Amino acid sequence: MPPFLLLIILQVSLSLGRPENEARHFRRPYHISPGSPAQTSTPISTAKVITSAVASGTVQILASGKLPSTGSVLSTLETAGHVTTQPLLTSAIPTPTSLLSATGPPAPPSPSAATKMASPNIFADPIATDSPPAVISKRKDHPAPRLGIVGTSPFQTNKFYANFILDSQTAPTYLHPYAVAWAKGKGASASWGVAISHVEAKQRVFGQVSPATGAVNYFLNPVGIQSVCISAKELGPTTVLTSDLLTDFSVRVSLRSNPQAQPAIQFPLVQGSGFVSAIFNGSSPLIQTGVFFKTVTRSTKEAKAGVIKYKLHLEDGTIWLVYAYHTKANPLDLTVVNNGLAQSKGPFYGVIQVAQDPGNGEALYDQACGAYATGVELSGSTNDKQGSYTFAFQKAGILLTTLAMFALPHHQNSFDDATRAKATNVSLQTTTKGTAIAVLADSWTMTETELPVNMGFLPWSPKAGSISTLSATTKTFIHSIAVQELSQNMLQQTNQNSMYFSGKALAKFATILMAINDILGDKALAQTGLNQLKVAFSRFSENQQQYPLVYESAWGGVVSSAMYVTGDSGADFGNSYYNDHHFHYGYFIYCAAVLGHLDPSWLRTNKAFVNTLVRDIANPSVSDKFFPVWRCFDWYHGHSWAHGLFETLDGKDQESSSEDSMHAYAIKMWGTVSGDQNMAARGNLMLAVQARSMQAYYLYTKNNTVQPPQFIGNKAAGILFENKIDHTTYFGTNIEYIQGIHMLPLLPHTPLVRTPEFVAEEWNTYFGNGRAGQVGGGWRGILFGNYATIDPRGAYAFFSSSSFDPSWLDGGASLTWYLCYAAALGGL
Repeated sequence: MPPFLLLIILQVSLSLGRPENEARHFRRPYHISPGSPAQTSTPISTAKVITSAVASGTVQILASGKLPSTGSVLSTLETAGHVTTQPLLTSAIPTPTSLLSATGPPAPPSPSAATKMASPNIFADPIATDSPPAVISKRKDHPAPRLGIVGTSPFQTNKFYANFILDSQTAPTYLHPYAVAWAKGKGASASWGVAISHVEAKQRVFGQVSPATGAVNYFLNPVGIQSVCISAKELGPTTVLTSDLLTDFSVRVSLRSNPQAQPAIQFPLVQGSGFVSAIFNGSSPLIQTGVFFKTVTRSTKEAKAGVIKYKLHLEDGTIWLVYAYHTKANPLDLTVVNNGLAQSKGPFYGVIQVAQDPGNGEALYDQACGAYATGVELSGSTNDKQGSYTFAFQKAGILLTTLAMFALPHHQNSFDDATRAKATNVSLQTTTKGTAIAVLADSWTMTETELPVNMGFLPWSPKAGSISTLSATTKTFIHSIAVQELSQNMLQQTNQNSMYFSGKALAKFATILMAINDILGDKALAQTGLNQLKVAFSRFSENQQQYPLVYESAWGGVVSSAMYVTGDSGADFGNSYYNDHHFHYGYFIYCAAVLGHLDPSWLRTNKAFVNTLVRDIANPSVSDKFFPVWRCFDWYHGHSWAHGLFETLDGKDQESSSEDSMHAYAIKMWGTVSGDQNMAARGNLMLAVQARSMQAYYLYTKNNTVQPPQFIGNKAAGILFENKIDHTTYFGTNIEYIQGIHMLPLLPHTPLVRTPEFVAEEWNTYFGNGRAGQVGGGWRGILFGNYATIDPRGAYAFFSSSSFDPSWLDGGASLTWYLCYAAALGGL
């Protein structure tokens, strides 16, 4: 086509979203409403469109001068669904009026549980497929509506796409590196389609600098930016959003012009996708933006056979590529109407894909376009200390095309050689997980070479392994403490109105019993206490606690009945809304592992109940029709999400990294004791993956290069969201709260995740030079228990001091265990 210049002057209406900053207030919830900053519209402007032809394609140039929408800064801490009480048992524990003594010889050893050997694929087999035990009542209702979900339960509750199925359905979903959200006619684009955005490091907003550490108290990314929106002419005020194919890695979101209509567009959304892909089956595409087109170029040459390419230069300086692969009828032919809209000249059949070009990505995207991921099949295996797991991406589109998917830093550092060879130099910033790189492959395999297979119930360190030997003098002293603690009223302390606090109390006594039996060697006394702990645990296995568990089939899971009785969605830290299940049930699973370890015959009548708790939080198989697969643990991110059925603009979050790793340790130990080697192998692999991911994203040494340098001086995350990290807690801003929530509980796995190097840096930053001694309550014990990792003898001296005050113990922690742990690591 010979060069020409055609000037077309159009009057256009543009919605320009104004950035709005809010002052940061601790614990003030941010509620999404029709007038929230991410949804406001703006004044009208005009623009010129100039169309010209150049060698590379047809360019449509729009007069600039309009400021692009920069999104909204949401710096508040949303507490909806999060209880703001401390996670410590603070009730005073009465001194026993009499001391427990052994009532007879220890029980003869029982035969161990039958062991089911690990399979070649440790994710293949279900834990069980039968209904939860009959003692757990069933009900069909749940107050959180399942908005737009197509299909039958069980449904995921804690996954990255939950905002599409909750409340307004418009809060962002974070794919990493992209974020997507249903625009729903709002924002700068006024689109009825799905808005796509990507935030660069330079767009981050940082909080105030701490004079003590020089670190900022939070960093966050703006929301509400609508860089590119994929929509259709058929969509408008009657549009509805539905979701189906909800898995642990993916979901398919559909936009329909009305509730009865077939989908106008379908979006297969998979974590780490290189493109945001939209499937059309005869509707007429619209490409919109709230950042404004500067130029729109249609490439003269197809990216590959049947794939049309457009390049969008936006007013904020970013470049976005649009690929359109048509499966029948005509290829995509866009007309730029104005600065915010390009529309198809007719119906389209095929897939439209959008990706941001970081400056060196166009060739890669040209190579990978036309194919898109629809899901992930997870597999893995272990062999002694060696473990691996594989993401096999399910795909559609041009099947001979290899996928481009983005890997997070902890993936990159654990790739096997074959996967590493397929990594490229194309990278994009993520919101809270560092820089992601594009990998051109249909599957990835990650390896872990130091699984903690030699970790059991005893004090443990990566170098020394399990340690049971204490001197006679040390044993005698600790035994005197153990008798006093075991003489406490076990039934009373474990009878809480909270699954969380009950689990902590049960785990405390389990740890005391294990220490008496396995470290102090008083098996007769352990047997006496064991009988009491069995009775205490039976209150829950028989479902006779204050708020019994129920299995609700609306979402598909075992929840506390507290919300059904009280009407409070935040009861028991939001357990009924699926908050924190892995924390709550992890303590029970750990306690059960100790009970089974000390008396294998106990397993026979309790295994189904405990397995039900494991299935609720960590079901590995779709063959189990009662629970979703991997409710809590996110194998893409390498850690769990604690946030349940509450919409939030910053995505899922998790506060306590240490309770997350505790639940993996509990699963490992329960699998070992109950004879399920697949479960034990999964627990070992989870622990190794968590150690890697948490040391990148949650716990920061001075050498951390993943998180912003302005933030790593905090040493611990506080609360990690998908879109921000806030160095605070939901229950207060004391530094012992913020750091300590990543310390409790102290168990053998702790030094695997919290390395001596990290603990030393954190201690010197906040608690050295006597500062730990100024901390009150149970937090003081938590700090010194953590201190044992670097100075076990110093920690032992603290806990064994004649001036030790029992109020320095969390009611869910044991002085017996602290002493055993410190003494073992210190060689005392």
